[in-house]
Amino acid sequence: MPILTLIAADSLESGIISEACDRLAAHSCVSAEVDWLAQGKAIDIFFDGALVHARTAVADLEDRFDIVVQNENQRRKMLLVSDMDSTMITVECIDELADFAGIKPEIAAITERAMSGELDFAEALKARVALLAGLDADMIQQCLHERVRPMPGAEILLRTMTAWGAHAVLVSGGFTSFTGPVAAKLGFAEVHANVLEIENGRLTGALAADIVDAATKRQVLRSAADTLGLDLQSALAVGDGANDMPMIAEAVSAGGLGVGYHPRPQLAAAANFSVRHNDLTALLFAQGIKPDAWIH
Repeated sequence: MPILTLIAADSLESGIISEACDRLAAHSCVSAEVDWLAQGKAIDIFFDGALVHARTAVADLEDRFDIVVQNENQRRKMLLVSDMDSTMITVECIDELADFAGIKPEIAAITERAMSGELDFAEALKARVALLAGLDADMIQQCLHERVRPMPGAEILLRTMTAWGAHAVLVSGGFTSFTGPVAAKLGFAEVHANVLEIENGRLTGALAADIVDAATKRQVLRSAADTLGLDLQSALAVGDGANDMPMIAEAVSAGGLGVGYHPRPQLAAAANFSVRHNDLTALLFAQGIKPDAWIH
């Protein structure tokens, strides 16, 4: 049976549940039972009708709630493929490295344009890395220690999903110098990222291997599913920027969950679930997991 899940930023009042059911009915979706995932916070509304009609019915509630509409089948995912910067961690690592080089505004402006889809990702990445030429490689460790923090809810999400046997993959247009420690801390089993070239203790301004870009992310999603013998309906892909769009779209087209986490508009249009009001534990609510089953 299809399910509409409402997740509030603060509190979910009974009136909004009635409103959501009325909206569903107005779009030929007959609501049935409801199930609180967390009292006053998140609720499942089961209904009979088309997913596309249900999404239309509640679309203008998204300025107040995080909303996901999906089929009950394979709701709990066995593959998580995630971006890192501004998704699993709170910062863009290249911007923070640039701060140590004294050029953060210049690089951050390029990052934002690339993540919004205004610039070719690979060319924008090479241009930003080139500006870091000569930076002391020790600044990477300092940046990790001082700036890199898990996104709220990330550790709970990873621990809970991996506890039921899900395979977690971190795939980033960022750098292995950061993805390795982040993956180890959060519990990712597999990592794909770019490699900064370092010589004589300093960044050369170049990359040491092929670029991990949007096409790579999509291929990593496909390959992980193939290796595990899963169809992509069992996958959850999450990211925040234009570089994540092919990966997100691939999950959506296969019937999986493609999530935009506080997404740029272009990515939000490709996702079938956008988290704008909550932290990453919203992805557990989306999978029907109640807080008493979360692993802290």
